[in-house]
Amino acid sequence: MEKKLSEMKYSEEGVVKKIEESLRIKVAGMGIRTGKKIKMITKHPMKGPVVVLVDESRTSLGLGIADKIFVEVES
Repeated sequence: MEKKLSEMKYSEEGVVKKIEESLRIKVAGMGIRTGKKIKMITKHPMKGPVVVLVDESRTSLGLGIADKIFVEVES
């Protein structure tokens, strides 16, 4: 099932399927690229950032950026 990164639940894992064109270079520097496995670590309430795990590294993303990354979630 494909969903936005911002919609993932705690500890949910998946594979990055699509990143909005305008963000690809910016998030590539954080290790987030299509085909990469990603895990949701924390989501802050009230439109705060999300923290994800990519290649054993924790990365924090703003909710606006997380809305533009699509992940195929493992069921």
